[in-house]
Amino acid sequence: MGTQYKKFEAHGSGGPRIREIPMRMVLPNLVTVLAICAGLSGIRFGFEGRFEPAVVMVLLAAFLDGIDGRLARMLKATSKFGAQMDSLADIVNFGVAPALVLYAFLLDRAGSPGWIAALLFAIACGLRLARFNVLDEDTDRPVWQSEYFVGVPAPAGAVLVMLPLYLYFLRTGLEPSRPAAFIATGFTVLVAFLLVSRLPVYSGKSLKIPGDKALPIILGVVLYVLLLMTYPWYTLTASVAGYLLFLPFSVRAYSKRAKQEGEKVPPSDIG
Repeated sequence: MGTQYKKFEAHGSGGPRIREIPMRMVLPNLVTVLAICAGLSGIRFGFEGRFEPAVVMVLLAAFLDGIDGRLARMLKATSKFGAQMDSLADIVNFGVAPALVLYAFLLDRAGSPGWIAALLFAIACGLRLARFNVLDEDTDRPVWQSEYFVGVPAPAGAVLVMLPLYLYFLRTGLEPSRPAAFIATGFTVLVAFLLVSRLPVYSGKSLKIPGDKALPIILGVVLYVLLLMTYPWYTLTASVAGYLLFLPFSVRAYSKRAKQEGEKVPPSDIG
């Protein structure tokens, strides 16, 4: 927040005391703190065996974590303090909370391999977020490449890794058994590697909507939200399947765009 503050006042030996902070500077950080509270509450519900509210809390944390930055930019309230808080919240909400909820539900039945998978996912999420912050500050990166994430983004990884919980809530026959735990362990490791991979994933940041298609798209988004509220586990399961199917098309689009820009695509960028 640095230069945004209007006045500093010496306060004993504890350093300067910050005064007169505009309310608009506080709101984004408040949303970030609420997101952390939701993520930690999800962990608590998970270890209490209340898995549906646990997943809801983790998803709520991901939603709040996704809007705090946009809220800060909209209010022109971005700050270094807020950026640090947001990074902390990302690791908790996208890495630690999903991993521990899934571990409490199923991975613990796989013994040490399940715990290793949970650790790998949480660490991969932290590495993914660190790389994102570095690339975000890279001014030498071609502009068109900013339209793609490098690796699956952390919020998507958090939604993907909880697929076993969605399937259980659908009463598909998936039970928290030892064989299912080993399958979930493998899936968790796979998602962890997708997070830290060089896989180009289209972000849609620069996507422009034609005027004649704006209303149908708005209607489609409303329909998705309504389905998510009415049939949450079916919708989330379908979303995970759709996202995984989308990844190869994203790689193909990246390679095609790189050829158009006259750049050679390193093998590491497509796998």
